[in-house]
Amino acid sequence: QVQLVESGGGLVQAGDSLSLSCAASGGTFSNYLLGWFRQAPGKEREFVAAVSRSGTITTYADSVKGRFTISRDNAKNTMTLQMVSLKPEDTAVYYCAAKYTTRPASLTPRDYNYWGQGTQVTVSS
Repeated sequence: QVQLVESGGGLVQAGDSLSLSCAASGGTFSNYLLGWFRQAPGKEREFVAAVSRSGTITTYADSVKGRFTISRDNAKNTMTLQMVSLKPEDTAVYYCAAKYTTRPASLTPRDYNYWGQGTQVTVSS
């Protein structure tokens, strides 16, 4: 059983940067594929980025490619999402998720076994 806790959300202006963190406990961190998802009001939860167990393979949604960077530190059991050039359409609750698998990526929310509680990111124009 893995517990995930996000932090780092907040209110920023368009063009600003923000970094989200996800701290994990309760499992062997390096055995899990990790991902970030987001959900805006009235919309379905959508894939943002994923990082493989070793951290060497990263996958991004087209909407964030070139602006967001996902990384993980298996020694510290943490994952980070660095976001730059934020846009109002990035406004959402951001969730970190974990999946026990050898696959390097998964874009589907239902594939993930464990979820954090979410952190709000609001980008004003």
